Amino acid sequence: MIWDFVFWKKFCGVLPNKGLLMDELAKLGPVFPGSPIGVLLIHGLTGTPTELSPIAKDLNRYGFSVFCPLLAGHCQSEAELLKTGWRDWYASVDTAWQAFSRQVEPLFVGGISAGAVLSLYLAQKHPGVVRGLGLYSITLRWDGWSIPRLIILLPLLLRIPIVGKRFRIEENYPYGLKNEKLRERVHAQMMSGDPSEAGFSGTPFPSLQELLRMVDLVKAGLPEQETPALLVHSRDDDIASIRNALYVKDHIGGPSRLLALESSYHMITIDQERKKVGFETARWFFELLTDTEQNQLAAFAKSQELISSLSEAEDFKEKSRSELLKGLSKRKHWIQGIRWPDIVMNIPFNIFLELWDLFAGVVLNSWVYAEF
Repeated sequence: MIWDFVFWKKFCGVLPNKGLLMDELAKLGPVFPGSPIGVLLIHGLTGTPTELSPIAKDLNRYGFSVFCPLLAGHCQSEAELLKTGWRDWYASVDTAWQAFSRQVEPLFVGGISAGAVLSLYLAQKHPGVVRGLGLYSITLRWDGWSIPRLIILLPLLLRIPIVGKRFRIEENYPYGLKNEKLRERVHAQMMSGDPSEAGFSGTPFPSLQELLRMVDLVKAGLPEQETPALLVHSRDDDIASIRNALYVKDHIGGPSRLLALESSYHMITIDQERKKVGFETARWFFELLTDTEQNQLAAFAKSQELISSLSEAEDFKEKSRSELLKGLSKRKHWIQGIRWPDIVMNIPFNIFLELWDLFAGVVLNSWVYAEF
């Protein structure tokens, strides 16, 4: 089961620091009890808490208590998702934060893709409350190598009533995964029609519009945001290029660290380098703890060797901007991601789109993403 319900039901008991029952949390999402030091992990748009399960388990092994709430409108039908907007998604996060923060201290927050944007917004709304952030594959713009160049026109398309309400972007090969076996399994789950397994098979335009509204708010608040942030991003992200992480690093007001992965796509929390993501997240959070808190965490770790690996790890070496951008993949899968009416899918239209692709790549792409 995607939320490890056996683990969830068996261990959802009492957090050791407060002695409070976790039933309230268990109603909102999977819980992995540990020390009084907590980590709130937020899944992405159209996703599920499953995509954070490996990281949650890794952090729990280091002694952290981890909570992965479900966002409003998710794991149900697309109709239910369309009834919600970014304020509803953030309300889910805020409710989870309030419930969890009553039982843990300090509190770290992380998320993947749109969940990373929600993490930033939570830290902006509650300055000084979040000790540190873990931002995985943060998505401010869809500019990865599998995204159609026509996505540049998304803000315009969303303003056209018949398009903005009826169209959706389909999940496209390679589905954010470089691991082929896992990719096949996730694809089969998405095609099963059950969104509780691997999320939705596509993203409705109205939901994208809602996310863009939240992105604008978050970007505006970055200069004043002082919460330390770890950014983890693949250099070969198929959905959102590493320029997204660089934008945050360049504009955020507080300290930050950028870890670039070389053998993953967008879903880095479940892909081939997930163990590295878990370790570097644990190390970042560990470094932000006081000596007393570090000892407290060690008391709940699965082994003292795990804690030693955090304190004795080699100094982190961050790559330069030129190294991060060098040789970014140029691969793309032109227009497969958009579900178009059959009447327009003809040869002349495809020729036009190829010409547009050339124009967009040379002119519009550099203009739209100049800030990146």
